[in-house]
Amino acid sequence: MPFSAFIDYLSLEKKYSPHTVTAYKKDLETFLEFASTEFEYPEIATVHYSIIRSWIITLVNNGVSNRSVNRKISSLKTYYKFLLKTKQIEVSPLVKHRALKTAKKVQVPFSEKEINEVLQLLQEAEGFEGVRNKLIVELFYTTGMRRAELVNLKIGAISETSKTIKVLGKRNKERIIPLLAAVINTVVEYKAERSKLEEIKDPDYLLLTTKGVKIYETLVYRVINSYFSKASEKVKKSPHILRHSFATHLLNEGADLNAVKELLGHSSLASTQVYTHSSIARLKQVYQNSHPRNSK
Repeated sequence: MPFSAFIDYLSLEKKYSPHTVTAYKKDLETFLEFASTEFEYPEIATVHYSIIRSWIITLVNNGVSNRSVNRKISSLKTYYKFLLKTKQIEVSPLVKHRALKTAKKVQVPFSEKEINEVLQLLQEAEGFEGVRNKLIVELFYTTGMRRAELVNLKIGAISETSKTIKVLGKRNKERIIPLLAAVINTVVEYKAERSKLEEIKDPDYLLLTTKGVKIYETLVYRVINSYFSKASEKVKKSPHILRHSFATHLLNEGADLNAVKELLGHSSLASTQVYTHSSIARLKQVYQNSHPRNSK
């Protein structure tokens, strides 16, 4: 299979998620098809930058966004780094490549009012699905975990005695996040409903469908989108926006940036700082109200 050694490298050594590995593989296959069809190059390792540039131009002309083009080129760049590492090439054709300019993507978090409205709706949740959906929303907003992390939560991840949850993040990096007492109560309620399912096919996993199998990312998205459509008019209503809201609301209340970084499972502060822009309005208000030179 083409790129099999590279795929093994991403999966086993870099420990990338299956979703990320599939995306890399698809990008490489798409470029290889372009190189072989348009320029009769059957092997990516031997292409010149001019061919890659032609691919970039073709993608842009076909309406692919600069952000998506940069992601595809990033896949190629990672592949060439692998070829360099394994001494299959001496120089990467992308060594002097510069990424296309992209507009800053501003994610608008849910307001506390919007989240409280959804949580209020979920207070009346009954039955397995209702309580499970309530737990999904509460876990996202009180832990800031990623959608893939929530989907893969194990039944033993939550400690009711220490009020913590164990999350397995990117590259199998584990972190412990504290849980509010209210969330623990929902966990207990959910487990009681879960035990009533006729059949549990994936007993190791915490969150299940009505058929007793592990929940999946599309289902989680639908749950979040459905409930927040009742409380918010924002265009984007997704699990990531809830994660964004978690970080923004903590920072608004004065949480330390490093603490938020650890809770989110970021490897660097730079990743966490993208959430600080939403806190500027709050900082301006504090500044205006507190600075002695401001005339009140």
